[in-house]
Amino acid sequence: MKELFDNNKKWAREIKQEDPSFFERLSSLQSPKYLWIGCSDSRVPANEIVGLLPGELFVHRNVANVVVHTDFNCLSVLQYAIDVLQVEHIIVCGHYGCGGVKAAMENKQLGLVDNWIRNIRDVYRYHRKALNSIDDEKQRQDKLCELNVLEQVANVCHTNVVQDAWKRGQNIHVHGWIFSISDGILKDLGASISGQEQLSPIYRI
Repeated sequence: MKELFDNNKKWAREIKQEDPSFFERLSSLQSPKYLWIGCSDSRVPANEIVGLLPGELFVHRNVANVVVHTDFNCLSVLQYAIDVLQVEHIIVCGHYGCGGVKAAMENKQLGLVDNWIRNIRDVYRYHRKALNSIDDEKQRQDKLCELNVLEQVANVCHTNVVQDAWKRGQNIHVHGWIFSISDGILKDLGASISGQEQLSPIYRI
């Protein structure tokens, strides 16, 4: 624990040396343009990946970047980001080699988290024909990582929080990205949604 506090003091000292007014600016109200919904994996540091400073990216993280309509934590973050912070972009970012996705593909009991990754098993079930046609296990896992991101993008857009904002005329874009831990590069999955007209009619509120 002492090492962490020592690291913090060193970090704060170095920041002040580089930018004496940094913490003064940081202590003012945050006004990020982006909400990042990502995985809790410690190898995926949201701010660093996109080169943004603290205060420039509002972040929500959970196992395998899942957006579930019964998760009031995630929905509260979403509502606060849209209604209060007035973010313009919501980024759902998964990553290759995701442990949650891998666990969803295996028939092993892990504990309480089994209830959470059940949502990813549902994604597998929706796309089982395409996934089962991939012989290579790693490629199959990578594909499910991508499909999981696309499903969560849809789940974000299906919320009344996002759709109410669109009805009010707020300029909100929801994006699906994936991160490669092996080379540090982000990939846009081409799943950007900017309005209700891009949704299936059954999900339009």
